[in-house]
Amino acid sequence: QVHVVESGGGLVQAGGSLRLSCAASGSIFSINAMGWYRQAPGKQRELVAVIRNGGSTNYADAVKGRFTISRDSAENTVFLQMNSLKPEDTAVYYCNVRIINLIEYSYWGQGTQVTVSS
Repeated sequence: QVHVVESGGGLVQAGGSLRLSCAASGSIFSINAMGWYRQAPGKQRELVAVIRNGGSTNYADAVKGRFTISRDSAENTVFLQMNSLKPEDTAVYYCNVRIINLIEYSYWGQGTQVTVSS
């Protein structure tokens, strides 16, 4: 069993910053990738950023240059530093962890709300 827990969401004014954290624990053999997704009301869940086992990263175009994903491999933790926040960044942010144990398994956290006021 793998547990994924996010923290760090909240309410911030436009132009402000927030840092999200996500910790994975449990029966973890090898993490292939950790990432952040978000879902705004009435919209589909979308990728925000992902960091792979080798350290490569990908970002959604909407957040490039403003968000930074990083990882503490020893602690199975991933962070999302969000700067220059905009009202359109308002969403529930979910952490996703992909673990390899013969095959790949995908685990999700419960989500953390980020609200950016104008």
